[in-house]
Amino acid sequence: MLTAHVWIAVAVLVVAAAAALWGIFTWWRRREPGTALSQVLALVQTLLVAQVAVGLLLVSDGRRVADDLHYVYGTLALGAVLVPWFYAPQDPRRRLAWFSVTSLLAGALAVRAYTTSG
Repeated sequence: MLTAHVWIAVAVLVVAAAAALWGIFTWWRRREPGTALSQVLALVQTLLVAQVAVGLLLVSDGRRVADDLHYVYGTLALGAVLVPWFYAPQDPRRRLAWFSVTSLLAGALAVRAYTTSG
């Protein structure tokens, strides 16, 4: 289970960075987000939910990390990708900016969670 947690963590870092850069580039070029970009942004959210779920399974199994900040950063990363669902405007370009920036923030928080894992 720990190996799955590590592999999902790497996937979160890679996909979040790719989605954020792709989304910001699309926004900067004043283009509409396509289906592929929307799916990659959704993949970031799905991977973070899976990461937290596996982490909770590890905690319930009695495994703990030395630094409690790991749990804080993981929770904040999940919260960051969920925020646009509640607050992003309806305009597609502005909505893209919200999802892209929060994916970038979630990726940065995931990096911190990864570095505090021990």
